[in-house]
Amino acid sequence: MEELNIRHDSLEKSENLQRHRTEGFGSTAALVVRRGAPFRVTLQVEGRPFNPKTDTLRIKLSQGTRRFSCLQAGGAWIFLCLIVVPHSRTELHGNASRLFQEGGLDLRRPSVFISSPASASVGGYRFELFASKQGKWRRCLSGKFILLCNPWCPEDTVYIPFEDQREEYIQNDSGLLFMGTALNLVSRPWSFDQFEPGVLEACLNLLHVSPQHKKNPRRDYANRNNPVYLSRVVSAMINCEDDHGVLKGNWSNDFKEGVHPSTWSGSADILKKWAQSNYSPVKYGQCWVYAAVMCTVMRVLGIPCRVVTNFNSAHDTNGNLVIEEYYSETGKKLNHSKDSIWNFHVWVECWMERNDLGPEMNGWQVLDPTPQERSGGVFCCGPAPVRAIKDRRTDLFFDIPFVYAAVNADVHSIVVSKGRVVSHSKDTERVGAFICTKAVGYPRHQNITRDYKYITSMSRKTVNPFSANYLYFHSAGSSSGIAVFLTLDKAPVAGEPIRFTVNAVNKQKVAKMMKVHLNAQAKEYNHSPSETFWETHGIIEMSPMESKVIKQQIFPAQYEDVVGDDLINLAVVLEDMATQERVLASEEFNITTSQLTIQVEDSVILNREQTATVTFSNHFSHPVSGILTVAGAGLIQGRVHYRAQQRITFLPRMTGTKMLQASLSLANINSTISGFKMVFVNKG
Repeated sequence: MEELNIRHDSLEKSENLQRHRTEGFGSTAALVVRRGAPFRVTLQVEGRPFNPKTDTLRIKLSQGTRRFSCLQAGGAWIFLCLIVVPHSRTELHGNASRLFQEGGLDLRRPSVFISSPASASVGGYRFELFASKQGKWRRCLSGKFILLCNPWCPEDTVYIPFEDQREEYIQNDSGLLFMGTALNLVSRPWSFDQFEPGVLEACLNLLHVSPQHKKNPRRDYANRNNPVYLSRVVSAMINCEDDHGVLKGNWSNDFKEGVHPSTWSGSADILKKWAQSNYSPVKYGQCWVYAAVMCTVMRVLGIPCRVVTNFNSAHDTNGNLVIEEYYSETGKKLNHSKDSIWNFHVWVECWMERNDLGPEMNGWQVLDPTPQERSGGVFCCGPAPVRAIKDRRTDLFFDIPFVYAAVNADVHSIVVSKGRVVSHSKDTERVGAFICTKAVGYPRHQNITRDYKYITSMSRKTVNPFSANYLYFHSAGSSSGIAVFLTLDKAPVAGEPIRFTVNAVNKQKVAKMMKVHLNAQAKEYNHSPSETFWETHGIIEMSPMESKVIKQQIFPAQYEDVVGDDLINLAVVLEDMATQERVLASEEFNITTSQLTIQVEDSVILNREQTATVTFSNHFSHPVSGILTVAGAGLIQGRVHYRAQQRITFLPRMTGTKMLQASLSLANINSTISGFKMVFVNKG
């Protein structure tokens, strides 16, 4: 019989990408598919046609040094050779046995279906097609494909049951990061860029250059079927403390050897720069940059992921669940403790089953790529089940005590004078006061604090009816004889005075003379405050059992050149002049700057040049200048910089809802102002 002559194959890229929901990776040279679902390869036969009764085909697969054959067996790779109508719309979901289709046959274009188990390892694969002739196998052709996790497949350990969540946590290539303080949230737009050219390849290379792969490639490939393993590898590889990781952290004020972390607006620039520099760390990142880049990598790998912000996040170095903060007798915050509270800290959550812990720990898992403490000898954190954090299951893996302290530690505020403690108070509500992520399908925050904590009282905060983002807090200090309360009158806004109220209380039936010390310092979100930039001191006379209200304000000229994007630590110390009894109240807050406004002209059409206008209203008390940067996944390739121009053009490359974002880095103030516009790109 004439030899079967298979000349070439077609990976049916358009069809397979659509059915595997990987259309965004269409520019990648290799076919990108998801595990647990079959994909089709169409063969072109020349000479005699394919005979399904006498011709036998076999496929061999390899992933690195791992080699195996497709078998007709459940739980293994499945290979089926079908004779189907060209360009048929056979559904590829569900059990492979349903793939047979009745109808007309095309014996010169048989289709091969390859289906992986839902537990297959992710990464790049090579397949080879062999045909049998007289009992001998002859290789006919070969090809490559990339296999990702499949949150649409119920048998996959990353399966998430709701379509809107799969769209948000896998497919959405833009989002919001929340910063600032719990009193005054700041939404920072970010392009996750998972479908931008070169990003998929960089994410897969991240696995290849990991210490686990270098030490034992075969074991690493085998373990890549497990999202727990993958997430720990990625958590360590996003920072560069132990390996050829992506980002170098910098929490100083010296960024001359790299890029200020606030300059980044998307993950693609970082990942591609890392890959193009032979895996040298990109300078520089801080917590929100680490988390956003990790979110990109996990979404690329097919693991549902979201960025989470914990406001007033404790870093408890000795594990005693106590953070000590020291103040002088005049209200100046001192740097006397190794423990610290970051005004906000950003990590990620990934959705997965925890077969190592039991089904009650399935769901969202905390992973933190910011290098803080070692886990298993390397700088990584997680996956820690959110449920375990809430229930304080510190006996489970991984790193639950550290994350539990970040959201639950007590704060001890201590006033010292001449080397001795003169006041001591405890706050059990401040740490982890507000935890949030981006809402599914909407550009706003979602409060997830109750996922982490059993909240029995919200005594310190009430929602402002005029703003969904602002929470009124009051800080209080009290002793047996006196008490003091500090309250911001409204969310501080750039260009306006910071107005606040001090309420001093005499709790005893005797008149008192009181000293009132007020102190304001600028501080970065993760540092102790700098020197005092505003203070006032006075003496008040109080009748027995009297409560006295003191109104104060700090004018823009006094704070705007000092603060910029930093925060303010404001403290009041009330002192009984007769007994030297002292009480402290303090608050840390940020200043809201006006956002950039983006207007897009006309409807947005795929591959048609569009025009947008970016507007900035200057609320500072003096003229400002800066550099405008515009970006948008699927809208603009890379980032575009402007010095003065406010009218911009962009060429949409992907359909659907996309984020066009802009940021203005001011030259004469340490401040970056941002804004975004959600646009829908039509096919036209």
